Amino acid sequence: MIPAKRVADVQMALPFWMSLLLLPLAAIGAGYGGWTVLLLPLITWYFFSLLDAVLGLNLENNDLETTEAQLGWYRMITVIWAPLQFVMLFGLIWYVPQAEHLSTLEKIGLFFGVGVITGTIGINYSHELMHQKSKLERWMGDILLSMVLYSHFRSEHLQVHHRYVGTPRDPVTARYNEGFHRYFARVVPECYKSAFHAEKAMLARKDLPWTHPSNPFFRYWALQAVMLVLAFALGGWAGLGLFIWQAFIAIWQLELVNYVEHYGLTRKHLGDGKYEHVKPQHSWNAAHKASNWLLINLQRHSDHHYKPDRRFPLLQNYTEAEAPQLPYGYPVMTMAAMVPPLWRRVMNRRVKRWREMYYPEITDWKPYNKALNPLPR
Repeated sequence: MIPAKRVADVQMALPFWMSLLLLPLAAIGAGYGGWTVLLLPLITWYFFSLLDAVLGLNLENNDLETTEAQLGWYRMITVIWAPLQFVMLFGLIWYVPQAEHLSTLEKIGLFFGVGVITGTIGINYSHELMHQKSKLERWMGDILLSMVLYSHFRSEHLQVHHRYVGTPRDPVTARYNEGFHRYFARVVPECYKSAFHAEKAMLARKDLPWTHPSNPFFRYWALQAVMLVLAFALGGWAGLGLFIWQAFIAIWQLELVNYVEHYGLTRKHLGDGKYEHVKPQHSWNAAHKASNWLLINLQRHSDHHYKPDRRFPLLQNYTEAEAPQLPYGYPVMTMAAMVPPLWRRVMNRRVKRWREMYYPEITDWKPYNKALNPLPR
């Protein structure tokens, strides 16, 4: 256990600030073109995977008694990212369409990389922010999501995923043997619908219609409209197209991570629409040091589901005896997920081992594989 005084040291927080190094790479790609437009995905995926291989695992936990004040350096990186990403994204939308030294293919490649970081970093930071009580942090989270046209993720994640993970009611829980491409085509529309119905149901419990101004979807739509209008105003049709392209890539990055986090892990149906409580065994974890710096400990996912509002520096590591572990960090695993035969070869045997370990009494897994069990009450 790392004591709170040491946790508060800026040197302990500094590795999580490595994400800031990605922003100049976007400017380099825009300024020089050529192979440099690929720097963002190369560094995000391959460099951090290489660092994982070199640095290994981090199995230590920070003291849970660490105070909010002592976590200032950690909180700051998530809050300042939104304005920095805004300047980077819309600065490029203004600059790139008129950059004569960049070919159309280079512009598309550059904004592919932009989508990689607005998804890998931006959406991930919004996930941290949406779980906090501070209005400022929640607003920063909403602004980040609006920059990738995925604002409903907040409602879906807080009101659907955390309540129903591992059950047929949660679209995000990837089913056993479900390839990522099929998952992506299913989860994008299903998450939007489930998020909207969750907010509608919450308003109905207060005897209010879904059209009531308190419905956050009106805020989501307004923020996204502002981003679209701004993209067109700064970059014309080309700028708008590049904005939508990076948003698509960001959503793809998010759903790749969602796919990895719970693949094949289901909660036991107890009968009559009742399910066991969420446990550490219902999330895949990875203790790889560098990718947890990049993803602000998202890979300590079991503890996040145990304490959703726990700030990322205090998320606890779980051993292999307590929760299932991935063989590599998320960057490598998400790349593997893009090749379904490879993914099944790596992960299906691990899911089978998990089933034997935790649920030897279940002999028929078909209802779990196909999400045929009753919806949770």
